[in-house]
Amino acid sequence: MREREIEAYFVKRVREAGGLQRKFVSPGHRGVPDRIVLFKGTVYFVELKALGKSLRSDQVRERARIEEHGGNFWVLSFTEAVDAFISYMLTRK
Repeated sequence: MREREIEAYFVKRVREAGGLQRKFVSPGHRGVPDRIVLFKGTVYFVELKALGKSLRSDQVRERARIEEHGGNFWVLSFTEAVDAFISYMLTRK
């Protein structure tokens, strides 16, 4: 499955769950995650990848920075992973 198909599925599922998601663009900062999700007072950073693709080195660096500061960072590559992310969000708090 292509990244754009995963992303479309992700956007649909977050909306259905009642979450707010936005495309994340940060001029001057390479490697930021694709999406930011807000749900029940928690912020999630999500990188969407085609199945079998890995994070680039700049994305690995950004993931480490986000996690160092207590951020929730997810990498999702297939629809079942998106569903697991939604289930996780729904069971928190």
